Amino acid sequence: MSVAARATALIVAVVVVVGLGVFVALYFIGGTSALPVVHYAASGGQANVVLQEDPQNNSASKPDWVSYYVQDPSSKQWVHTTLFSVPAGTTVHVTIYGYDGCTPLRNNFFSQVQGTIGGTVTVSQFDQHGKEYVSNRTTSVINAWSDCNVGHTFAIPALGVYVPVASPNAELSANNLCGSSPCTTSGNPYALETFSFRTPNHAGVFRWQCLVPCGGGYIDGNSGPMATLGYMMGEMDVVSS
Repeated sequence: MSVAARATALIVAVVVVVGLGVFVALYFIGGTSALPVVHYAASGGQANVVLQEDPQNNSASKPDWVSYYVQDPSSKQWVHTTLFSVPAGTTVHVTIYGYDGCTPLRNNFFSQVQGTIGGTVTVSQFDQHGKEYVSNRTTSVINAWSDCNVGHTFAIPALGVYVPVASPNAELSANNLCGSSPCTTSGNPYALETFSFRTPNHAGVFRWQCLVPCGGGYIDGNSGPMATLGYMMGEMDVVSS
């Protein structure tokens, strides 16, 4: 092969690699500009973040992907996004409605609650008739191996926050799950989980993600919704007050 041919081949290879990198960045990261950001203000040094996770979503492109939603604090409407902002130096109280079914964690280490205030979460569980069969149980472990009652996780690795998100029990997970998103508490079994953590005193963007391999149809379940902003991966923007 001549020097000119080798140079041409090298240029083509570089263009392909760069193009692939741009595609990946735009597909998995660049889409953030198209996603709305839900802003949470603080009162008395505290902010309240409300999320739900569903077995499907209401998008036109990927309706069968599991997904988180964020509740707008003003309208109380559920927004299909995983981008939200909170003030720096704030105690953040998180409420998660868990509508998706249970999945045993591949590593039961993630059954342990980490990084929350007190190292605990408080869980209630409801059947499809609204009957509360677990009421305000405060715990440091939601053991996904001894009992199928964890659907996903909420983790902010940079802050050391790892929280197993409770789900309806095994029987309710096999039947009666919410079938249309965003889900509601009427006619659907769900878990209600609360916990709190502190944001750092400085501004920054912190990636958060579900650590349960929930990308059905992808190798090891680690792609698809699990690796895409707006579904099971998000960003928490900590802003200076």
